[in-house]
Formats: sequence, C-alpha cells, structure tokens
Amino acid sequence: MEFSSKLLEKAVNEMAQLPGIGKRTALRLVLHLFKQPEERVAFLTEALLKMRMDVKLCNNCHNISDEDLCVICSNEKRDHQLICVVEDVRDVMAIENTGQYKGIYHVLGGKISPIDGVGPSQLKINSLIEKVNTESVRELIFALSSTMEGDTTNFYIYKQIKNQNLITSTIARGIAVGDELEYADEVTLGRSIVQRVPFENSFKNN
Repeated sequence: MEFSSKLLEKAVNEMAQLPGIGKRTALRLVLHLFKQPEERVAFLTEALLKMRMDVKLCNNCHNISDEDLCVICSNEKRDHQLICVVEDVRDVMAIENTGQYKGIYHVLGGKISPIDGVGPSQLKINSLIEKVNTESVRELIFALSSTMEGDTTNFYIYKQIKNQNLITSTIARGIAVGDELEYADEVTLGRSIVQRVPFENSFKNN
C-alpha cells in the first residue's frame, strides 16, 4: 500500500495495531478522521488518553472502574455473598446485559494455559481464594468459557476451595463447548446463569 503522506502512513500503521483492524480498514478509519473537524478528533484523542491514564481496576473484583471500587461492588443492593468468576471484563459486561444476575464478580484476567505460558500465578486466583477464606461467601459461580483451558482453571480453583463451606456451581451448558461468553446471545447467557448446576456435576459426568 503506497502513501502520499508519511503522517498518514504512520496513523494507518498505528490504527492497524488494533485487534481485528487490517490495513484497509485502518486507512478507511484514518481518512474518516481526517475529514472530521479538528475538535472532534481532539475529543476522541482526549477521551482515549484519559481512559488510559485514569481508568483503574476495582480493588475488590478487578473489573474496570473509575474509582477504587467499581459500581457493582459498591452497590449495597447486590448480593455480596454470591460471586461469579469470569475471565475478562467483557464477560462482566455480557452477563450484566442479561439482567439476570444480582451478585458480584471476580475477574481472573484470563485462564490457565500452559501452552501460552499462563499459570495460576499470572491470574487473580490468590485474591479469590483469600476472599473465600476471609469473607462470608455463600456461592461461587464458575462462568469461564467452555474450553479445555476454562475447565482446567475452574478445576484448579475448585481444588483450592472445596473444603470451604460454600456452594460451587457452573453456568448451564446452554453455552456451546468452545464458545466465549461475550459472543453468546443475552437470552442464552441469562438462562445459563439462572439454570446453573453444581460444579461437581460438571466433571463427574465427563
């Protein structure tokens, strides 16, 4: 792809670093921005910079937040004894969109994947175990993707907390094996949360 402007080329190359954005799409987006009033581009730039500099992770659940505690953890109307364990902040958004879940979350930041060099120590597992050991937790819902890595992570956590006096459950398999939560439709995901099953059943029958 030939460029008549080095500045345009640099902008396209940077835009193409975003996931799912190829060079042609990047060029289309950059040319769109070029046609916008300067203040619109400035607003976008400011919003992105402020997001990167000021957004933090919730001290309690590791969800994205503007404050030390996210709006979910600071909501007294939520059931703080019910914790849904997810891989990523996108999963929190997906479950929240169902309107079916009223507990809080714990975001691991990924899943155990030895082939990718990701072990338990790279995830927010220790803080979850500590939470279970020190706080009044009634139920832990495993809502990780239905993949080998997701199941491995679920089982690893289960082994750490199985002697605690709490319920462990997993979302119903309305989510197809291998699917990521963020791509599930809201109705299916909502039903999977509501119709969750005891976690022990998810591996005893395999």
